[in-house]
Amino acid sequence: MRIHFIAIGGSAMHNLAIALHNKGYQVTGSDDVIFDPSKSRLAERGLLPEQFGWFTDKITADIDAILLGMHAKQDNPELLKAQELGLKIYSYPEFLYEQSANKTRVVIGGSHGKTTITSMILHVLKYNEKEVDYMVGAQLEGFDTMVHLTEENDFIVLEGDEYLSSPIDPRPKFHLYQPNIALLSGIAWDHINVFPTYENYVEQFKIFVDSIVTGGSINYNAEDPEVVKVVEGSENQIRKIPYTTPEYRVEDGETLLHTPDGEMPIEIFGAHNLNNLAGAKWICQHMGIDEDEFYEAIATFTGASKRLEKIAENTKTVVYKDFAHSPSKVAATTNAVKEQYSDRKLIACLELHTYSSLNADFLKLYEGALDQADEAVVFYSPDAVKIKQLEAITADQILAAFNRKDLVVYTNPKEFQDYLKKKDFDSSTLLLMSSGNYGGLDFDAIKKWID
Repeated sequence: MRIHFIAIGGSAMHNLAIALHNKGYQVTGSDDVIFDPSKSRLAERGLLPEQFGWFTDKITADIDAILLGMHAKQDNPELLKAQELGLKIYSYPEFLYEQSANKTRVVIGGSHGKTTITSMILHVLKYNEKEVDYMVGAQLEGFDTMVHLTEENDFIVLEGDEYLSSPIDPRPKFHLYQPNIALLSGIAWDHINVFPTYENYVEQFKIFVDSIVTGGSINYNAEDPEVVKVVEGSENQIRKIPYTTPEYRVEDGETLLHTPDGEMPIEIFGAHNLNNLAGAKWICQHMGIDEDEFYEAIATFTGASKRLEKIAENTKTVVYKDFAHSPSKVAATTNAVKEQYSDRKLIACLELHTYSSLNADFLKLYEGALDQADEAVVFYSPDAVKIKQLEAITADQILAAFNRKDLVVYTNPKEFQDYLKKKDFDSSTLLLMSSGNYGGLDFDAIKKWID
């Protein structure tokens, strides 16, 4: 097949392009700008466009399919030419479904935890030498790409994102996969620019549960009341299997998981990660991995990229960065780190970077999210607020929202970096939470600052 990608440089799109190239497809693509690591990875495989920009002469009648990325606009000249020629145009999730129509589709959904759970599943399957197709939202250790597609594998594991499919398809991605086996980890309002009300957001998960094929199954987090309501309220004829956080304890900075064979030390920590582990265990069992095989494999799992990732450590200090940005995830991550290092001072820094987190009405949902931190810092860029065309927010609004009088607020990247450089981190844990980079923070430099 000949496939052309419009907006090939995105994190998901370039991985799909590489996966199809590896499968033997003829792949071309366009984009107006591509950054590393996408740029280098495409170049290594001869897939990097010779010029940046949109070129209608690339769109010809002999193309079998157009893959349309979210970065493109509805008036993209290549898209308009493809529509004019009547070419088949797929969104990312539509094409993944086409590639997996004859496979057992395993879809991991939820407002938070889905990348970690998908990563756990893939780690366990790889450890046990079980080959599957997959799509995951983070680069995993031991995996060359975030997407892997074959003709022969029976299963495909898909991270089920609730965000939009493409510029011309407003359906959430996870509505298109029609899972045989599904998991729902949690529901916490996010993407308010797309789902303006909580009820509208929850409705997307109801549609997801109802999209599971008849006779399929869903494992769901029984500790999330909204998840319970959505799953148990569905009339879809599927098996509904709840899971809860397993027993564990923390001793001397090590998490010990209770198993049928006794306590087992694990690399990950925090109640939310242990809850994720319980869900991953169920899914792996559905896929033929027994309990002993799961525990042996999960003991070596160190976490998904950008999810509670340890970036520096010495005898007195440890530094983690995490993708946490929604209120529930910020609270869960902060609580987990404090529990794991209870004898150390916790310095928790949060960047408000997403559309939702920079919305004045949404801010109030962060109340209490940083309460477990001994010292709490919030960074946001007024420029980011302008770019997203939102009403300006003030430091006073942030202080009121978090309801913490000693909260420190920074809006200048240099001032925030100077704060970190001058900080005494002895007997401390530094936690950096963001889906951005604090206005250009060099995370590698932090290793020097704590020495």
